[in-house]
Amino acid sequence: MFFALVTGNDAVTWLVAAGTGLFCYLCLRLILSLVNRKLKQFDVAASANWEAMLSTTLSATHLLTLVYFSVYVASLGLTQQPRLEDLLRHVLAIVVVVQIGLWGNRAIRWWMEQRRNTLEARGDNASLSSLNVFKVTAQIVLWVTILLLLLDNLGFNISTLVTSLGIGGVAIALAVQNILGDLFASLSIAMDKPFVVGDSIQVDDFSGTVKRIGLKTTRVQSFSGEELVFSNGDLLRSRLHNFQHIAERQILFTFGVTYDTKADQIEKINTIVRQAIESQPKTRFKRVHFKQFDNSSLTFEVVYSMLDQDYLVYMDTQQSINIAMLSQFSAAGIAFAFPTQTLNIASLPPRNLLPNQPAGNR
Repeated sequence: MFFALVTGNDAVTWLVAAGTGLFCYLCLRLILSLVNRKLKQFDVAASANWEAMLSTTLSATHLLTLVYFSVYVASLGLTQQPRLEDLLRHVLAIVVVVQIGLWGNRAIRWWMEQRRNTLEARGDNASLSSLNVFKVTAQIVLWVTILLLLLDNLGFNISTLVTSLGIGGVAIALAVQNILGDLFASLSIAMDKPFVVGDSIQVDDFSGTVKRIGLKTTRVQSFSGEELVFSNGDLLRSRLHNFQHIAERQILFTFGVTYDTKADQIEKINTIVRQAIESQPKTRFKRVHFKQFDNSSLTFEVVYSMLDQDYLVYMDTQQSINIAMLSQFSAAGIAFAFPTQTLNIASLPPRNLLPNQPAGNR
């Protein structure tokens, strides 16, 4: 069939066309080889400029693109039927559009990689956590555009198709609204940055360190070791505490001592607690007070500030304070309280016997 569509060409014409196609292919391969060599030079120099980006982008040229382009150039010297000319032209348009998509995808990956290296050098975790979201979004937009161009080249009415997709998109959006909600929530997290990878956060009664921010979920390593998975939509709807950017962490804790503690010991308790806190590095003592009389204890309230953001440093400090208090209280004869009750029983009245009840059943 192919030869039927290209009738009227003698052997010399075929040889010239074949030579033209081969020459075109060799020239394109030579150019591609030079580009790859240039790319290796930029890799060695770790250069991040537009020339390096162009070299990297052109390195994504597919071999089939070169082959078909050479065949198309060779076919221009042949006498062809109109149907074959249209077919070759449409295929060329498809190949070019797909190749543009490959170039665009490589350019996006190159830019993201350079951006990641820059942000890692700065230690900018806030921007690093949003890179993957922007990368996926850019790739989706690119390939949707490529698909629409392909459909237009194949003769589809893009305007009608887009209108139909708009009507059907409403139904699809209603069906997958939770997924879309999480997707848009991830974009909001990427742009607004309420937290980034590495931040210590608390959501309701759960707390931990952010490990990964995905398109649908965010993964948090809890302080007790397990991995917590939150949907991005739920995170934005929750009251979220981010401890990463606090200059000082204010600590409030209470303890109780027994009711037999003397007044002079009460004064000594204040001194012991203050010394235990001030002896720790990265702390600022604020106050300690005998707060109230509880059911089974005399309750004290203590407030101090941690000058370090790290939660583990706070826990180590609190542990040291508790140990120092336990040791000093024991030496001073002061006992910590625990829930107890004292029951005072008055003399019981004699039991009244029921009528005719034998005395042995008392």
